[in-house]
Amino acid sequence: MRSRWGLPGMVVIVAFVALTVGACHKKVPPVARPVQPPPPTTFASPTKPPAPPEPISEPVVVPPAPFAEDRVSTASLDEINKNSPLKPVFFNYDTAEISSEGQKILDGNAEVLKKNSPWIVTIEGHCDERGTAEYNLALGERRAVSARTYLVSLGILADRIRTVSYGKEFPFDPGHSEAAWGKNRRDHFVVTQK
Repeated sequence: MRSRWGLPGMVVIVAFVALTVGACHKKVPPVARPVQPPPPTTFASPTKPPAPPEPISEPVVVPPAPFAEDRVSTASLDEINKNSPLKPVFFNYDTAEISSEGQKILDGNAEVLKKNSPWIVTIEGHCDERGTAEYNLALGERRAVSARTYLVSLGILADRIRTVSYGKEFPFDPGHSEAAWGKNRRDHFVVTQK
């Protein structure tokens, strides 16, 4: 029996079958190479966890008693002026010049005013009973303005300080001696607004 395709046709068919069988054959998965195991890890022997830190015992802080200035900030105007932290400045006879002692007093008053920045004060200028009423009113005004100028030079805002002169109308000491007159020649500070 002869094939109708002949020998060359048979070669082609055999080659085709060989390729088909080879193509249908399942591939063998590659073999994995053995991997070196990791070096053994050495575990430290289990230790106890560190103890929690000891709590620090802090001392109980007791606030100090309020300073007089702290009590002043919550007081009424009457209480402030009754126990005024602003000290009066005294003058020599017939002068508005502030002495070195008066400057120290004004330095202290400036510190009080800086700590109590909302305060507005009035400086009252006073004189002793000698001289005319008009002369003493003018002298009392010069004394009050001198103290105001000094406080402004220390950094107190000028609009926080008012001045008024009472001349000889309201003596601190009603006596008629040099000791009484020395007490009456003064600038008195009154807190008028806080």
